[in-house]
Amino acid sequence: MSASPGPASPGSAPAVRRLVSVWVLVPLLAAFALWAFAWPASRLAPRDLPIGVAGPAAATATVEQRLAAHPGAFEVHHYTDAAAARHAVEQREVYGALVAAPGGPELLTAPAAGPTVAQLLRTAAESAAPAGTAVHVTDVVPTPAADPRGAVFGAGLLPLVLAGVASGAVVTVLRLRGGRAIAALAGAALLTGLVGAGVAHSWLGALTGAWWAEAGVIGLTVLAVGATSAGTAALLGTAGLGVAGLLMVLIGNAFSGVASAPELLPAPAGVLGQQLPPGAAGTLLRSVSYFDGAGAGGPLLTLSLWTGLGLAAVGLTAARRPAGGSSRPEGGEELRGAEAARGADRGPAPVAAAAARGLRGSPRP
Repeated sequence: MSASPGPASPGSAPAVRRLVSVWVLVPLLAAFALWAFAWPASRLAPRDLPIGVAGPAAATATVEQRLAAHPGAFEVHHYTDAAAARHAVEQREVYGALVAAPGGPELLTAPAAGPTVAQLLRTAAESAAPAGTAVHVTDVVPTPAADPRGAVFGAGLLPLVLAGVASGAVVTVLRLRGGRAIAALAGAALLTGLVGAGVAHSWLGALTGAWWAEAGVIGLTVLAVGATSAGTAALLGTAGLGVAGLLMVLIGNAFSGVASAPELLPAPAGVLGQQLPPGAAGTLLRSVSYFDGAGAGGPLLTLSLWTGLGLAAVGLTAARRPAGGSSRPEGGEELRGAEAARGADRGPAPVAAAAARGLRGSPRP
């Protein structure tokens, strides 16, 4: 008779390996999170930031020369007059425009597109204007009175991302498959969209656009993140939740530029962030809430693609499973048979005990 192996002692090799893995993985994860969040924040600077210049060429030549003194910082767009420049700001073609007006230079800004950018443009306009000349500033698209610094808007993205990751995790843990999983993700996103608009728009006043459009954007954000999380888990197993969380929270949220602007982040963070759901969601919500939907096409397409791919992964992996569901034994007879088979390797006594337990658990005729 062979003795069954006891539990691994604290000093055994597997236990030591698990201990060392915790010591190594946790600091690495902390270092990665610090890099993802702190590195972009420490390197904020304009990088091809779209800015307009309006007025006669002779009047704007000096301004353009001074802006060109910062290579790679600004992407200058030319407009004939102040009306054209104002329209460009309202359509999110540029973050602001410097107008050479008869009464002195005027800066048109859109703090709703990013208060950090608006402040940066003020500094740039003052340095580009002739010495001793005061620059008049006009906020074409201001921030809401209830959120003048954009703090509520900037802080609101992470909860939406976490809600999406949570919905994907719950669907995975509950082992919902196919249509039920898709229905659970869509229902959770829909209700979160309504709650989010109620809090951010109706209560806090941080959003000022069309209420239902804002609710739709919030719901689509949660659905895109949730579908990606559940789809990744369906393809990779439970480990897929960790991959999705890493991608959405540590990379997507940190590189979203929602607290500043994508054009202020170092490469490739600014571009990469806009290709992920958190960054696209921040841009889309700004467009819908403050700019009547201007510039919403690109981020809407991005969120739709992530949603479609995630839901497709959830549906296709469910379709490839056996018709009876999971192939793991779930009935009592299968479990008792497996237990008896394991007992056969341990000698006659465990086999008899397993058989006795099986008889006691069998239904009486």
